[in-house]
Formats: sequence, structure tokens, C-alpha cells
Amino acid sequence: MKRGEFWIAYVLLLLAQLLISNYFHVTPYVMLTLLPVMVLCIPLRIGTIGAMLIACLTGLTIDILSEGVLGLNALALVPVAYIRKGLVNLIFGPELFARKADFSVARYGFAKVATALLLSLLLFLVIYIWADGAGTRPLWFNGIRLAASLATSFLVSILTLGVLAPDSRK
Repeated sequence: MKRGEFWIAYVLLLLAQLLISNYFHVTPYVMLTLLPVMVLCIPLRIGTIGAMLIACLTGLTIDILSEGVLGLNALALVPVAYIRKGLVNLIFGPELFARKADFSVARYGFAKVATALLLSLLLFLVIYIWADGAGTRPLWFNGIRLAASLATSFLVSILTLGVLAPDSRK
């Protein structure tokens, strides 16, 4: 995917996340998010600091324009950007960063991409739910919210991967 195409898709998914955050509150147990997959798919030629800045700006944009708790999405999204390089090295191997190539499901397989996606979603949701509850919600509620949010966000994020990380061999 070319640079311009990726950033257009990124901005469109940011707008989609704004719509989800503002209008699709089905239950207090589910938080639907596309943000971790967006940060995970930032081109690998952008380093950790750049990815963290993009993640912070993305999270603050969502915070300001939707949910009302300033800094909550940014707080949970920046660590995803921080571990991105290590996660990609661990799951896909160091040659991916050495070649400055991007990953796709077709090239690396569904299992590896799903593992990377699940770990990044899990980190984001654990931090988000912990900070959002701030000791006021019981553990059982937070556990159910984490499981339900992880399952629904994973399904939607898998669909999003086709937009942000298409098969470059086509």
C-alpha cells in the first residue's frame, strides 16, 4: 500500500471510530475499538517515537471529539505503539523491520496476525478499562467488559486489517 493510500485509510478509520464512539453504545459491557489495529498497522518505516506520537494524537482526537474523558484513549493507545516493534519482532521475526516491509494476513498467515492483534487489543483494553473504572467498578464487571470488548473488537479489527494491511502481492 502506498503512503498516501494508507493515511487516507487511517483518517477514514479514525472517522469510523468517532462514529462508533459517539453513536454505537449498545451496552456498558462492550467497548468497540479500532484504535489498536490502526496503530499496529502504522508503516514499519516509522519508528517507535513516531508511532507513539501518532498514537497520542489519534487517542486525543477520539477523546476530544467523542467520549469526554480527555486522555483516556491516548493513555491506553501509546503503550500499544511502544510495544509495536517488539511485538512485530516477536511474532513476525526481525527481518520484517530489517526490510521495512509491512505485514499482511496473506503473507504471514492468519494465526500470526491474529496473535499480534489480540495482544495489542488486550494491552489497550486492560489499560483503558483499568483507567476508566479507577477503582469504582467491581472486578467482575471489569472482567466481563474486558472479555466482551476483546471479542467484539477483535472481530471488527480483523475486517479492518483488509483495509490497512492488504496483500501487497496482488
